Order: sequence, then structure tokens, then C-alpha cells
Amino acid sequence: MRDVAVIGAGMTNFGKFLDRSMKNLTREAVEGALGSAGMDKSQLQAAVVGNATAGLITGQEMIRGQVALRDMGIGGIPIINTENACASSSTAFHVAWTYVASGMYDVALAVGMEKLYHEDKTRSFKAIGSAVDVEWVQQMQAAAAAAKEAKKDQDNPGVAEGAGEKRSMFMDFYAAFARSHMQRYGTTKEQFARIAVKNHYHGSLNPHAQYREVYTLEDILTSPPVAEPLTRLMCSPIGDGAAAAVLVSPEIARQMTTKPVWVKASVLNSGFDRQPGEDDVTTVTAKNAYEQAGVGPEDLNVLEVHDASAPAELVLYEELGLCAEGEGGALIDSKATYFDGPKAVNPSGGLISKGHPIGATGVAQIYEIFSQLRGEAGDRQVKNPKVGLTENGGGMVKGDPAAVSIHIFAV
Repeated sequence: MRDVAVIGAGMTNFGKFLDRSMKNLTREAVEGALGSAGMDKSQLQAAVVGNATAGLITGQEMIRGQVALRDMGIGGIPIINTENACASSSTAFHVAWTYVASGMYDVALAVGMEKLYHEDKTRSFKAIGSAVDVEWVQQMQAAAAAAKEAKKDQDNPGVAEGAGEKRSMFMDFYAAFARSHMQRYGTTKEQFARIAVKNHYHGSLNPHAQYREVYTLEDILTSPPVAEPLTRLMCSPIGDGAAAAVLVSPEIARQMTTKPVWVKASVLNSGFDRQPGEDDVTTVTAKNAYEQAGVGPEDLNVLEVHDASAPAELVLYEELGLCAEGEGGALIDSKATYFDGPKAVNPSGGLISKGHPIGATGVAQIYEIFSQLRGEAGDRQVKNPKVGLTENGGGMVKGDPAAVSIHIFAV
């Protein structure tokens, strides 16, 4: 396998764009990526397009990438569609990387695109909620109904009233994980809230972010409750948006730029049945990526991780090896993960503030790391970063992520 470089990346603002089509959003992201790479669309040799919910939201199935790219004059090349829940476009990037690393193509485009907003918001939440084992959910719902009927006080994750209708079902899963972490390690609601404070502050510095307000700890804690201990401002919103990246061979990189960002690792794994005490899929994937890149967590300067909720980011500190198990609360208390700290996490504002158009999220994370490593991140620029990481999870099976993608980049 040969080295692969990212030489261009682009993204739209994330937000509520009922008046914009997915074609329109994708065009903006792709043209931005090609523009930053100094390339024309005619130079593309392959494209991989990630999307999760178009079939459920708009009815567009099967040929989503071809439809979106053909509208802007891209055709006559292989166009592959990837669907992997929230990891759809990080999966697209992994496939594009494989194409270039293998020598099959010298120039590949990775795209993430999503339209989640709909006049009927329950349709959006139901679309997101389909990224689970639906039979398992039905069993949990039946068990919860039986417990309620018997007036038992049963903590049953993922099936509380309103889940999947008034909010994403995943917030109930994250809430259950948070309560477990609190019970096991003494983590506090205030520590989860501090992650939201950080990410909203970072988002205020990011012109692409869906929400740019700054909040105090009290603001976070007193915002409307979602599922204990989560409040609304600890949770990522739904959104619309697109992102794209151009991957090339070393020869093309040398011709096109003096500031390539090298892909040091690209790893995609799925969840698996494991024994008590065995590493979870995220920890396994991180170890795979560190080995492939020849680095460790101590070498990382900047990270974009899947903070669909504040507790998710805190647990990822531990799973990625930024701190020991149970010490995620202490790490956020230290402010080490602020953009001006030694381990900057989610300087973009993360999913909580930047937004989470799920099929676009993975490549949008890569856009941020690309910008940071090239020193082009503006007011949120991390000081002199050399190594960056993205972690993107998708879906859930048996309480674990269905898919996890981790990429490591360096300059």
C-alpha cells in the first residue's frame, strides 16, 4: 500500500436548510474541495459518496451519489455509495483511501451529504432511530411496557417515553451509558456539562457551525431535560449539510501542493460480541489505527470525535487512550481538551455545536483536521499541530457501535 495525501477539502455550513436540496449542498462542498486542491472535476478518477437517510427522508435510494454528482457534471467514473449510519461518509473516505493506497486510482473524491430536516420532525427522528437492531428495540419496548404496567422502577435504556418521536432514540442510549459511568467512576453531571460548555465555545469560533452561542455551565445544566443526566444543550442537533475531500497519490500531491496532509491510518471496524473485560470496538479500532500510523495517543495534537452527546466525548477520552479508564471527568476538568490545550478535542464545536447531518459528519471531521494541520482554522486554530485524529461511530447493535471509523493524519 502506498502513501495517500489529502490536498483539498470543503464543506457547507451546517444548519436547517429546508429551501436547499442535497444536490445543491453537495455541489458547494465538492466545488470547495476541488478549489482548495487546485483541481478540476475532470481530473477525478473515482468518487465515493456517503449518505444515511435520503431514502427515508426524500425517497431517493440506490443511486444517491450518481444523482448528486451528475447534477454538477461529474460522471464517466466509478461512483460508489456507502451507507453506514453516522459513519457513512467516514466509510466513504476509507473506501476512497483504499482505492488510492492500492494504486487502483491516483485521484479520488470522498463526499458526505445529508438532508435531515423535514416539515414533520418525527420523520427525521424515526430515520435516525432506524440505525439499530429493530428487533432488539421492539423487545426492549415490550419489556419497558411490562415494567410500567407492573409499576416497577426499571432503568431500561433506549425506550423511555418520547424516544424516536420527540427526540432521537440514541439520546436515551447515551443517557444510560452516562448513568453507568457516573455510578462506576463517580463522574458528575457537571463534568458532562463542561464538555458541552467547551464545544459550544469552540462552535462560536467556527463559521460553519450550526449553533454559535456561548453558554455557561449553569446554562447547560438548566436547559430543558432530555433523558437524565442529559439536557438539550448536551445533545447534538439534527441538521443538513455536506462535506468533501480530495485524496491523491504521492506523485499527484507533489505536483499540486506544498502542504499535503498525509493519511497515516484509515481503519474501519464493526461491533462484535465480546467477553467481559474485553476491549470494545472503539478501543480495538484505535489500537489498530495507532499501530498502522506508528503513533500513540501521546502524539496527538488535535482530535475530532463523535460527541453526539457530551457523555459520548468523555467516554471517548478513555477509549482513545487520552486518559485512563474512569479519568475522563478529570481530563475535562483540567481543560486540556480545549482548543488551546495540549489535547484539543472538537475545536470545530463537534457534533454538539457544529451540528450532525449524519451522512456528512465523517468527512466534515476530516475537513476540520485538514484545516487544522494546514494552519487554516482561523480563530479556533490549534497551536502548531502535527498529528490529528478523527473518530466517527455509526449505528448501534446490542448496545455497542455498529461501525467505528478512525483516521489519523499528519503533516
